Amino acid sequence: MSAETTTTERPTYILTRAEVRAVVRVSPSFVRVTFGGDDLFEFGTPGEVFDSRIKLVFPPASGILPELDRASDNWWQAFLAVPEEERGSMRTYSVRDLRVDDETGTEVDVDFVLHLEPGLTGPASLWADQAAVGQELYLVGPRRGLGVDTHGGAEFHPGRAPSVVLAGDETAAPAIARILEDAPRGLRGVAFIEVPTPADVLRIDAPTGVEVHWLPRDAGEPHGLHLIPAVLGYLGDADASDEIRVKDIDGEDLLWETPAYSGLGEEIAAADAPAERYFWIAGESGVVTTLRRHLVKDLGIDRGQVAFMGYWRRGVAMRG
Repeated sequence: MSAETTTTERPTYILTRAEVRAVVRVSPSFVRVTFGGDDLFEFGTPGEVFDSRIKLVFPPASGILPELDRASDNWWQAFLAVPEEERGSMRTYSVRDLRVDDETGTEVDVDFVLHLEPGLTGPASLWADQAAVGQELYLVGPRRGLGVDTHGGAEFHPGRAPSVVLAGDETAAPAIARILEDAPRGLRGVAFIEVPTPADVLRIDAPTGVEVHWLPRDAGEPHGLHLIPAVLGYLGDADASDEIRVKDIDGEDLLWETPAYSGLGEEIAAADAPAERYFWIAGESGVVTTLRRHLVKDLGIDRGQVAFMGYWRRGVAMRG
């Protein structure tokens, strides 16, 4: 996420200092943290959040957030100018809910997945596990009033496709939930969400025409074991019942391809006609890569109607 600007010279993204107003353990694997504060008065676009990505800056080991010039358009340069041991850690998340109220102001809910196992945890999970009312973070997100097509960060763009297929693991669950709750009530389609346990199945106010399938894993089962065959089975792939092998990927780069962008550098041809179905798939990058191979190469689905997004990669501590 960069400090882009619009033709009106208003910064597309804003840096805000936010205070924790509530912490709720909504399931064994999710903790919901509500942020508020005067800085958030221009943060986000209610009703058009969808899968918008935001940045959170967690305090360093000292617990003290660095002082950053929040009025500056160059928040990224200001952050990098702070000595590494003092700047804290920046991570990317999705907004679970965004509320604007005359009395309480703007509040932002972020659902954190608690990965606390040794070797799998990171600064975000550790912070969320101990989060308390009154603590502060920096939030970087889209400026209100610029519109979902302008502020960036949201990849859900189904165009005129009347039907959608959404799929992801627990890290994509908040984005899928927000997409469905912001979507037109007449939307049709299906959503598959793989989560660590049956107790992690959460309520989503989805359009009546969208079927939501929760896919809990058993203890020790790998990511994708249920998600991959569920998606392929829905699409009629005859091999969906075969043993699923998540495709290995080298390096730390995450798969990121949308109808308008290819991280692999592929040319994306313009569609001759509106797609009948739009696909949005996010989560562990190896799982997403495996689904991409099946959908595009095996099932011949047009690349221009699919967003494939690796939110994280197994065995790699993600940054930024």
